[in-house]
Amino acid sequence: MTTAADLPLLERRRIEAGVLVPLIRAFQAEFGEERVNELVGRTIREIARAQGEADRQRQRIRTMDDLAARTQAGPLKEGSLTVDVVEQTPERYGFNVTTCKFVEIYESLGARDLGPLLSCGRDFAYFEGLAPGVAFRRSQTRMEGADHCDFRYQRD
Repeated sequence: MTTAADLPLLERRRIEAGVLVPLIRAFQAEFGEERVNELVGRTIREIARAQGEADRQRQRIRTMDDLAARTQAGPLKEGSLTVDVVEQTPERYGFNVTTCKFVEIYESLGARDLGPLLSCGRDFAYFEGLAPGVAFRRSQTRMEGADHCDFRYQRD
């Protein structure tokens, strides 16, 4: 039996967005954008942290090579992202996302403004759950209009 976890990440986000975007828009109209976005963001981060913790039980991230291998096996293998690796040492791993198909999902729904809330915003909490000994930084995203997303990881 196929479960949601068996689907490529891009397809899971497409399905989620198809349901969540209309609900969020309705709640924003009723209760206000700021209040709804804060609640949705907090909830998405809680879900992402729990997913990261669950994934940590299955795939231990002990080294930057482990992290790089995990990255290569996920959205990169699926073709959802195109990246340029800018650094890979025993202490650091960094890449720039130059193509992001997640942007296309939210644009097709007229909801690129919700992409950071529903997709990009998950990353920090997810990695806190997945690899607590690794610091994650990102200062910009394609979703928010930058020419690349700058993912940087460093051992604490």
